[in-house]
Amino acid sequence: MTSITLSPFTHNSKSCIAIKFLYSFTAKEYIKRGPDVKWTKTHRCFYIYYDELRLEKLKSYLNNGDFKIISEQPKTVETSRRGIITNQKPLNEEKIEVYRHFINYLKGKRFSNSTVTSYGNFILDFLRYTGEKPTASLDENDVRLYLEWAVGKLNYAVSTHRQMVSGMRHFAYFYPACSINAEAIYMPSKDKKLPVVLSIEEIIRLLQVTKNLKHRVAIAMLYASGLRIGELISLELSDFDFKRRQLHIRNGKGRKDRYATIAEHLYPLLKNYNTTYKPVKYFIENPKGGQYSPASIRSFLKKGCKLAGITKPVTPHTLRHSYATHLLEQGTGLRHIQELLGHSRPETTMLYTHVARKDLEQIKSPLDIALNKVTLRDNHDDFPLLS
Repeated sequence: MTSITLSPFTHNSKSCIAIKFLYSFTAKEYIKRGPDVKWTKTHRCFYIYYDELRLEKLKSYLNNGDFKIISEQPKTVETSRRGIITNQKPLNEEKIEVYRHFINYLKGKRFSNSTVTSYGNFILDFLRYTGEKPTASLDENDVRLYLEWAVGKLNYAVSTHRQMVSGMRHFAYFYPACSINAEAIYMPSKDKKLPVVLSIEEIIRLLQVTKNLKHRVAIAMLYASGLRIGELISLELSDFDFKRRQLHIRNGKGRKDRYATIAEHLYPLLKNYNTTYKPVKYFIENPKGGQYSPASIRSFLKKGCKLAGITKPVTPHTLRHSYATHLLEQGTGLRHIQELLGHSRPETTMLYTHVARKDLEQIKSPLDIALNKVTLRDNHDDFPLLS
């Protein structure tokens, strides 16, 4: 029986569990297929990012493989969020059980994987923050102190703050034995910021400076079809219908299917990409197979914007905003844009009427009108006030 040592260490400013064993090909092949198992060249070992459920899942997997496990429990959990490092204590057995059931509760409500992860991480932090205090004794004051700590320490945006409150409310509904009144948790109002939008010239410049073919195709598809980043990486080859010039977006936000358009000018680029990379299942594939990483897309988009001299804060969603705004400026109706974007409510699509420039560019400032009248009347080339 092969012995496996699970020992805590810090990697990329996060608490991890190293998986160490005397080398054998059979053991290596089994371990690398384990749940959430990664390899680090720096430390030359397999590992997982630590959380209590991941560790339990790994132990169960190793037990099924008939390994002898020697485990060291981490004394503190180090996490890095927004570049800020925090240290907390691991959950005790009682809170691990509560946390496990909460994750199952979220999955049972059919929330998306990203929502389960977001809410789960907030509640995991909250349970760690409250230390040894029994879960049944937690109340709104504990929630308030945690929110004050998280927002103040980690400098979360209002949107993240609202996500945290939603997670807390779901936890209160899930665990009525605690003393948390879900309705008493304050929900901050939404920011009313207008989206960042790139001009068509900036989009073209961004594509021109992006030399890597896969990167260029990813950026082009995000803009040309108005895709969310999750929709792009989930896109399969069978979702393309070139005869009808349509993309079938499956299980988008809100578990909705929809159709998006394929730009005809992208056909040569798509053909070149398909011939070069030969994807098997997903349109944009990881070099090792499977879905591409959202972090990789964000990374090369950031580099591309720098090369293109674009100083605006750009994310993959900025390309979707730009797509919708340009459609509106070209005269496409709001109802059609709503369908193409997959918005549930027309109010969401109406946001783009505030950033579209077509009508605004036709409006003249009263000062320009006044100066034109003075120039025509007095035949002055310059108005003295502005000289």
